[in-house]
Amino acid sequence: MNILIIYTIILTFGIAIGSFLNVVIYRLPRDIKIRTGRSACPHCKQQLKWFHNVPLVSYLMLGRKCSFCKETISIRYPLVELINGLLFVYLYWQFGFTPAFPTYAFICSSLVVIFLIDLDFQIIPDSLTLPGLGLGLIVSMLPGGIGISASGIGLLVGGGSLYAVAMLGDFLFKKDSMGGGDIKMAAMLGAFLGWQKVLFIFISSAFIGLIVSIVLMMVSAKIRSERVVPFGPFLAVAGLIAIVYGDEIIGYYIDHFLRV
Repeated sequence: MNILIIYTIILTFGIAIGSFLNVVIYRLPRDIKIRTGRSACPHCKQQLKWFHNVPLVSYLMLGRKCSFCKETISIRYPLVELINGLLFVYLYWQFGFTPAFPTYAFICSSLVVIFLIDLDFQIIPDSLTLPGLGLGLIVSMLPGGIGISASGIGLLVGGGSLYAVAMLGDFLFKKDSMGGGDIKMAAMLGAFLGWQKVLFIFISSAFIGLIVSIVLMMVSAKIRSERVVPFGPFLAVAGLIAIVYGDEIIGYYIDHFLRV
């Protein structure tokens, strides 16, 4: 099959999955059943027709407005679809039709969902992380997987590192400094990616979070007074970096700083 056709199919499939992710992002934190009926406009609550839900196409054809109430449709919806499609294309380019492709596709899509839910609601649902944690252990035992030992160690290192940080933060600030969802998310990433990459995620997410938090607190009085900065989005971004560039970054560090 022509390579261009293959990439088009992968992109289309990723975009379609991205459309489903939008449903999860909207319904899951609101306790709405994922499989309950068609989507509705968040403004007028009118149930959408099937042709209103064609990924990317409907957004452009409707002129970025609801067909019923004419309220503006958030650009987040097509962006989630496009980003997920591009991630799938990259993963196929990197791994081809190997077990790594669906594994990393699942992680990347999960990270997109977690990023936006935690950003909006400051929660990371257990219904995402706990099944993902178990799946990471199972996938590790499949041909080409990282192995159950590496997965188990990654789970403990990921969850344990953030748990230790949470305990230290609770002691220093005399209040909850990190949610349990962050700890479970780190454990899930460790189960999929192993201890080396989850350590990279831990360090890089802390660095990204520090920079972003400083900038936000400088420009936002609300954040400066309430310190409402969820950590899940930083873990998600660091997780995506680890999947895309983790091997290269870790290899560079070992070659230039650890070898004698």
